[in-house]
Amino acid sequence: MDIPHPPADGGEVSPGRDRRRVLRAFNLSLAFVLLLVMVFSVQSGLDLGALAVAPRDPGGWLGLLTAPLLHGSPEHLAANAGAILILGTLAGAVYPRATAWALPLLWLGSGLGAWLLGEPGSRHLGASGVTHGLMFMLFVLGLLRRDRASIAAGMIGFLFYGGMLLTVLPHEPGVSWQSHLGGAVAGALAGLLLRRRDPIPPRPRYSWEDEEEQAGEPDAELEPPSPQAVPVLWRRDPSGQVRGVVLRFTPRPRQPPES
Repeated sequence: MDIPHPPADGGEVSPGRDRRRVLRAFNLSLAFVLLLVMVFSVQSGLDLGALAVAPRDPGGWLGLLTAPLLHGSPEHLAANAGAILILGTLAGAVYPRATAWALPLLWLGSGLGAWLLGEPGSRHLGASGVTHGLMFMLFVLGLLRRDRASIAAGMIGFLFYGGMLLTVLPHEPGVSWQSHLGGAVAGALAGLLLRRRDPIPPRPRYSWEDEEEQAGEPDAELEPPSPQAVPVLWRRDPSGQVRGVVLRFTPRPRQPPES
């Protein structure tokens, strides 16, 4: 699948606008992290069993909405907070519209993965499914869109959290790989469905390109001429009277080797 790119002169790139988008995405990601910290500070007085995802429990649908806000330990919260700051900033800066549309899908996808695949009687909580969804969405969008910003965002996300490709499988007791897998599937699906939601930024134009246009086409001097324009230095006699002469060269006598 491919996305048609705009023409090269489709507009100018504003560095100030890019900085504002990155700053806005970072502030929103930071606000969500602060929300997680606030919930963690008061969750000791809450019934976590009722607010977490209960696999295949028909009465446990509330956990699909509340489980990503809960965490089992400060280390669990810190790991997800770092991923949200990095992946959320990348996704929100490069794909602000697609990210806004994808977040509900990632949120529910992580919970549904735990609800469908988890062991009955277990409880699943944490925002790691959402972070896996963000990483897989960045990766898929980078493959589909293939503009500079998309490729850079996908490579940065993979550099920091490429290990998420493996944590969607069972690997460690007590870690909800089911929610990871649900978030990853939702992220890949979001990247496929929302790849056209954000316009591809115009390609930056450099000063040397304008200089080449003003100078004409300097590369034309390096192009070889057509065969008709090449001067002929020798033609065969059409009458056939002039024939080629074969010169015979006699070999030199070989000297006997010295003993």
